[in-house]
Amino acid sequence: MRTLGNIIWFLFGGVFMGLMWWAFGLLAYISIIGIPWGRACFVMGNFSFFPFGQEPIARDELTNEKDIGTSHLD
Repeated sequence: MRTLGNIIWFLFGGVFMGLMWWAFGLLAYISIIGIPWGRACFVMGNFSFFPFGQEPIARDELTNEKDIGTSHLD
């Protein structure tokens, strides 16, 4: 069922959505300040192509380490 959902999603708009995320990611890479947002745009673009069966998780849940600089109280 996941494969069928991904195929339908890809054909009816997922390809355009993913390419637009990638295009905005390239625009963000033009400036040094936009590089973190550009990387996030590429991740969102990959999720947009085939979203069914994928789940975003926090990096600290994956590595069991606290991220430096991601909190307002660091």
